[in-house]
Amino acid sequence: MSLASWFRWNEPPSRISQKSPMEMVVETLMMELSWQTKQAEKQQRERENEYRKIKTGVDYGWLVSYPKQSYDISPGERLQLEDMCTKIHPSYCGPVILRFRQLIAEYEPEVQEVSRLFRSALQEAAEKIKEEEEAKKLARQWNTKNKTSLSLTTFKSRSRISPFISDIKTISEDVERGTQPTRRVWSMPEFRNAK
Repeated sequence: MSLASWFRWNEPPSRISQKSPMEMVVETLMMELSWQTKQAEKQQRERENEYRKIKTGVDYGWLVSYPKQSYDISPGERLQLEDMCTKIHPSYCGPVILRFRQLIAEYEPEVQEVSRLFRSALQEAAEKIKEEEEAKKLARQWNTKNKTSLSLTTFKSRSRISPFISDIKTISEDVERGTQPTRRVWSMPEFRNAK
């Protein structure tokens, strides 16, 4: 048996697992949530230690051992958050993480509140995505309507607009003559058919 078989030098490099962009987004966002949960738990322990130090005046922190992670999100809530993550477009993954970190830094939450802040960051991104989709939809509708209306502008009508024709009656003429004005709208130009 050769050493090459032990080290597998002659095998082609293994390919990275093919995951869909949606799976990658969900995985990335959920990893960020778990990391922020661990950090919040660590900060909460540090605050409790500081409080005990102030209260008792003695530091027993070196004597205490903590479990790696004692708080975990309920399975139902985890599924809801994963479902919300599937609605996030891959281009919004980074901004969601930045917004989530911003909320964490701003509020310095307890461990139980981290998932709520994560949910609010996901909802903000989902609303922004929805607004952009609606704007794109309106832009597409406008473009299609605009194309049809442009085709109508090339159509030449037989009617002509004559705003300065000499026989147009004005309100002042009727007042001067003391007659009742006709039921015509005076601000509109007169339309005549070309012969």
